[in-house]
Amino acid sequence: MASTSTRLMKTIFIVLIFVSFTISPATSTVPDECAAESANPCVNKAKALPLKIIAIVTILVASMIGVGAPLFSRSVPFLRPDGDIFTVVKCFASGIILGTGFMHVLPDSFDMLSSPCLEENPWHKFPFTGFLAMLSGLITLVIDSMATSLYTSKNAVGIIPHGHGHGPANAVTLPTKDDDSTNAQLLRYRVIAMVLELGIIVHSVVIGLSVGATNDTCTIKGLIAALCFHQMFEGMGLGGCILQAEYTNLKKFVMAFFFAVTTPFGIALGIALSTVYRENSPNALITVGLLNACSAGLLIYMALVDLLAAEFMGPKLQGSIKMQIKCFVAALLGCVGMSILAKWA
Repeated sequence: MASTSTRLMKTIFIVLIFVSFTISPATSTVPDECAAESANPCVNKAKALPLKIIAIVTILVASMIGVGAPLFSRSVPFLRPDGDIFTVVKCFASGIILGTGFMHVLPDSFDMLSSPCLEENPWHKFPFTGFLAMLSGLITLVIDSMATSLYTSKNAVGIIPHGHGHGPANAVTLPTKDDDSTNAQLLRYRVIAMVLELGIIVHSVVIGLSVGATNDTCTIKGLIAALCFHQMFEGMGLGGCILQAEYTNLKKFVMAFFFAVTTPFGIALGIALSTVYRENSPNALITVGLLNACSAGLLIYMALVDLLAAEFMGPKLQGSIKMQIKCFVAALLGCVGMSILAKWA
């Protein structure tokens, strides 16, 4: 059912893209500067292209390091998934994801959907960003809950016949409570990993598209360092979830690969569309603004409910106030780090 939930989320995002393009801005009355090319002296297409190539390579490497580090942590004694250090690092990475949703994605959506380049009605009459982020969080909750329930029902062991020719013919073997608890927890990790990856991938493509489409060399220089840091630690959060989900090595590789290449792919796509794509065009503002709002709701829900709350309310942290304080400080540092990066990215 995890794959079913992923398909449903993808369908929702595709519908949003379709709706955004069907809301035609052709009849909009917008300021002249929205249709004109920027007069910014930093805008230089020839100089921007090499910087974009550098961004593709460096962000790809940073993403691979971030998502790959937790997957190889079993071979490092102090980074074992059941160790205290791994738990603290995972809380730090969860703080990164929470900060990304609140400090980067959500404000970007507010700015885009309240842009003067969009017509007054309906974009300035209703808070679409808050509404879609709220709706996205609720839809993620429903998908999260239903996928877990349906998958649990489908894979319930129940009563298993035990026939070896000994004892009564109707002898049965009941699944133990510990087995049920372990299987349920593993299922939760798998649903969390799938839904979180989807939200991060959508967000990463949107970021890459913006970087690839801009020709502002001043902006790109600051974004490269900021996005490398951002992708590395966001990848650590996702990598930790993939590790706990105990997928096969092939599935781990596929999930890590898609995370690592999405931002570079977005940059490459932005480069290809840079001649026709304008960040301040109504179509671009509506499409990216809607996607950012949905992505923000998903990331905030996942960070707070499935990552931080699940960790803090779990038996490991509930049994140690000292560990709770360490993990809270780690999550706070992750949020602060992303808040500082909001100045550049």
